[in-house]
Amino acid sequence: MASDLPVVPDPGRAERRAWRDGLGVALATSAYGISFGALSVASGLDVWQTCVLSLLMFTGGSQFAFVGVIGAGGLAAAPAAIASASLLGVRNVAYGMRMSPVIGRGFWRRAAAAQFTIDESTAVSLAQDSPRARTIGFWVTGLGIYAGWNLSTLAGALLGDVLGDPKAYGLDAAAAAAFLALLWPRLRALQPIAVGVAAAVLAVVLTPVLMPGLPVIVAALVAVVVGWLNWLGREDRSAEPDDVPELEGLP
Repeated sequence: MASDLPVVPDPGRAERRAWRDGLGVALATSAYGISFGALSVASGLDVWQTCVLSLLMFTGGSQFAFVGVIGAGGLAAAPAAIASASLLGVRNVAYGMRMSPVIGRGFWRRAAAAQFTIDESTAVSLAQDSPRARTIGFWVTGLGIYAGWNLSTLAGALLGDVLGDPKAYGLDAAAAAAFLALLWPRLRALQPIAVGVAAAVLAVVLTPVLMPGLPVIVAALVAVVVGWLNWLGREDRSAEPDDVPELEGLP
């Protein structure tokens, strides 16, 4: 009987889903580039400097951290800004190792994929059901966000000069929102909650006495120490979400 026949998976359906997911995430994420462009110009960077950051750095959390520190401390805080941005960008190395089987072999292919290995492209790719759909999800999401993010960065940088102070529109809260989005998905167990609270307290205490950017770096040592000694940790990691983007809504 026809009802007894095995159901054959439709590869085309999985690939269409990968396209749909990738484009949807790209459209939603790209909108945040307007906030970055406006904040960057308000922090003292030129329009072309702002665009270069998005073209080359292309990781929203690091970009917001960089312009946030520059805006608070000026060019004198550039070393701290670079250090803060680098710390946030380290997670992409872990993404690269996870995505290596999806990207495949070949130096040029892997070199090109490195620029697009971000939170969203990794999450969309790993959510697919077949190897080809994972590859499609990765490239569609990465390339789509790269194009949209850079266009919206340019728009935000140009509109920043027209609209004036971004604080009047609440755009100054974008950097804080980015860090909260980075932290929130990890608050699923006692250990990450303790790390977040301790790091926040330490940063608040050190902010009046250290140059901008340094309190964030020192506070990051809390996570290193706790993770190394596994304080308040558990053997099972059921509370750790699999493939959760570490910065929802930002590349």
